[in-house]
Amino acid sequence: MNYQESGYSPARVAIVGAGPIGLELAAALKRSNVDYLHFEAQQIGYTMSWWPRNTHFFSTTERIEIAGIPLQNIYQDRATGEEYLAYLRSIVEQLDLQVRTYEPVCRIQPREDGFVLETQSQSKLRRYFAQKVVLAIGEMHAPNRLNIPGEDLPHVSHYFDDPHKYFRKRLLVVGGRNSAVETALRCWRAGSRVSISYRRDTFDIEIVKNHLLPDLLTQIESGNIAFYPGTAPVEITSEYVVLRKITPSSEEYIQVPADFVLLHTGFIQDPTLFQSAGIHLIGEQLRPEYNPETMETNVPGLFVAGTAAAGTQKRYKLFIENCHSHVAKIFCAITGEQPERIGTIPERQYEPPFETFQAN
Repeated sequence: MNYQESGYSPARVAIVGAGPIGLELAAALKRSNVDYLHFEAQQIGYTMSWWPRNTHFFSTTERIEIAGIPLQNIYQDRATGEEYLAYLRSIVEQLDLQVRTYEPVCRIQPREDGFVLETQSQSKLRRYFAQKVVLAIGEMHAPNRLNIPGEDLPHVSHYFDDPHKYFRKRLLVVGGRNSAVETALRCWRAGSRVSISYRRDTFDIEIVKNHLLPDLLTQIESGNIAFYPGTAPVEITSEYVVLRKITPSSEEYIQVPADFVLLHTGFIQDPTLFQSAGIHLIGEQLRPEYNPETMETNVPGLFVAGTAAAGTQKRYKLFIENCHSHVAKIFCAITGEQPERIGTIPERQYEPPFETFQAN
């Protein structure tokens, strides 16, 4: 395979991924004049770019601020995805962070003096060299498919974009966590006839946010939203969805008419880069093995940052707000110093609300 050499001298650090934590690490390195390269397969903050319009973060603004730069909005409230993308763009502009967007890293090869990174840029394969590599690639790379007939029909999607699309249409939402609940409520208020199928008999009060669940239960009790508890879709057609009643003793099926179907079944991480670099992946979630004190993986000189450290999260434990400390740990491991600024709140508040994963 023919590669075009990048023309860059070997960098001290290469960052892969330009979400909030990747950008926060880039800011810390630049402020300390540490030579680095930064790659992003799409655009900065890509995951937020496909959020539904006007979706608010569950985290408060101070918990998702990065690089010591405040996030302000006119409502003094939780930021929307659009506001946060504007915030990330402003940080890139203010600090003049150089990100090679739309240049995905396809492979990472360890060698004695560092790493070779192979990228695809505008149909050209390129090769770069770095002493250290940080993978801040996130974990929502593809939908968690059900692999049932009809899942790829044009009126079926794993992504919710705008409630207006479903005005006066029959919409079946599959799922029972925050995204599914919020989607059902927003679409019902936009004039959609909403039904929900959830594999459990009840919604989990430990998972669904407390400002969403009472509202949903009220609409179900009032008959505004139809609820099919303990069910799972087994087939989707152009006119209806076949739900199987999950019972231990019998096979019962329900046909639910639907003009549109939204499958809120979660997302999975693509482990290809981890595997190509020789990182050990642990358990069903394929979580990368790393030292929780430094975020260095089992491959010397290769670090993991942000939600990428959790693999495919079935129950979310890593968020932006409790990953700021990853930046400090990695920066210290690479430079032997503490970064100038991360986040905007005291370090003690970075402690995660749940038990974090630690490598075996």
